[in-house]
Amino acid sequence: MRFTKAVTFILIVIISFTSCTTIDLYEKVVSIPNYEWESTFKPEFRFNIKHTTVPYQVYVVLRHNDKYNWNNLWINLHTRAPGDSIQRIQYELPLASKDRWLGSAMGDIYDHRILLTPKPIYFKRSGEYVYSIEQVMREDPLQHILNVGLRIEKKPQ
Repeated sequence: MRFTKAVTFILIVIISFTSCTTIDLYEKVVSIPNYEWESTFKPEFRFNIKHTTVPYQVYVVLRHNDKYNWNNLWINLHTRAPGDSIQRIQYELPLASKDRWLGSAMGDIYDHRILLTPKPIYFKRSGEYVYSIEQVMREDPLQHILNVGLRIEKKPQ
């Protein structure tokens, strides 16, 4: 009887994980040294794409404390596809409304997962992609940023 309950529990766990609406492909988060993000510190993220016919969504993952001085964050996202030169796209990431932080909170720490691609994207070639994130705020170093990362998800069809 105990064996049957264990098998049932394992099957329920497997089914719940396979029924998610998105499939994670890649997520990496980098700690910011001393919580001071120098503009010269550009964390790099490398991942491989196998399927070019699948739509993906790209997110920036960010963690800061409540002492962060701004309601947004300006970044340059540098991308390099297999066989291509580096491309740069600038984004403004909203972090707060007029009266509150937009991310989820735990004490005085705020986590954000910010979608960069409102429409799903298709990677043109299979192979290794390299992304890096550069902060381009007026404050340098940018105080009270704990982590920054990149998340790539397959979008369900």
